Amino acid sequence: MAATGSVVVVRNRRRRHRHAHHGGAWKVAYADFVTAMMAFFMVMWLVGQNAAVKKAIADYFRDPGAFEHAMSDGVLPGSVEGLTGGPAAGAPVLGGPGTADDRKSLTEAADRIRRQLVTLSGVSALKDQIEFVMTPEGLRIELVDRSGSSFFDSGSAVLRGESIAILTVIATELDTLRNDIVIEGHTDSRQYVAMAAYNNWDLSSDRANAARRVILANGLQHGQLKAVRGFADTQLRFPDEPLDPRNRRVSIIISTKDAKK
Repeated sequence: MAATGSVVVVRNRRRRHRHAHHGGAWKVAYADFVTAMMAFFMVMWLVGQNAAVKKAIADYFRDPGAFEHAMSDGVLPGSVEGLTGGPAAGAPVLGGPGTADDRKSLTEAADRIRRQLVTLSGVSALKDQIEFVMTPEGLRIELVDRSGSSFFDSGSAVLRGESIAILTVIATELDTLRNDIVIEGHTDSRQYVAMAAYNNWDLSSDRANAARRVILANGLQHGQLKAVRGFADTQLRFPDEPLDPRNRRVSIIISTKDAKK
């Protein structure tokens, strides 16, 4: 007890205000925001790419292992398209697997075919519908239909005369390469009459076989041809436009030596 008469002095205690602990939640939110913006700009970039780049990206996500050999040249293969709108003869066909000599051989073959087609008479309308693209499989030569301009009679596997002349030029060059060859047929999604016995599977296969007959008859060795495939409309070139006539095409794939292995 305090002595009588003593004075007790009590000092005011200063209250310390502590801020609440916010943690790192804001960092997570910021990281999510940055990731979303990156994804947005990636989508915007993809939308602006051409069909060949879009296809290459789609192929990569289907089978990333196929691109392992192409990493030194970049994941995405470049393309040299057409005969008038694209680069002139001599421009490289970039990307794809295989040794430098292998790619060079296919590039030179594409250039020789271009030069021969330029001098071919009576096929001016179809020349611009032939594309050369290097893929993980090898060199793809694509005969692509357009509105009002087709390599075949409408709805059939009958090759037009100028188409036969084009395939003859290609066959002559393929015979000099000794690479393995695969021929593919593709259609758009326009269907035949309901319940018809003949459908897009038949048409794509028949068109690939029609090209095969011309190519084999004009120089290609039987041992080079490894497969003839009909895909109907399962591999559309323009998935967002399934009725686009450019989905109808015949593809001739010249395999690289690495792809063969």
